[in-house]
Amino acid sequence: MLKKIINNVFGSRNSRILKEYKLYVEKINNLESKYKKYSSNELTQVTEILRAKYNESNDLDALIPDAYAVVRECSNRTVGMRHFDEQLIGGLALHFGKIAEMKTGEGKTLVSTLPAYLNSLTGNSVFIVT
Repeated sequence: MLKKIINNVFGSRNSRILKEYKLYVEKINNLESKYKKYSSNELTQVTEILRAKYNESNDLDALIPDAYAVVRECSNRTVGMRHFDEQLIGGLALHFGKIAEMKTGEGKTLVSTLPAYLNSLTGNSVFIVT
């Protein structure tokens, strides 16, 4: 009973995590119009800017909104597939070491591009295993 009361007041662990992820999604969505205006060359330059920011701060999490917004825009331009909010949440879960369960056709491959790009900014190799 005490656990139920605590969950009612503070929310479950998953609801707290999703609440945090939704803040990231809001930031990513707010950047969408900015990157939509960029040329392909400018989007390429953003990668170098983000890589330089990472090298200065070693804070990958601070780059999430911009990195995910850039991946979303590039995906939309190249393969005509725009990441939905739920897919952004899946990408956040993967980046933070969580498991994201998705059904067939919900875009797992598209989701994997988000943390792959973000983690590539460190200069290390990134592997996606499915």
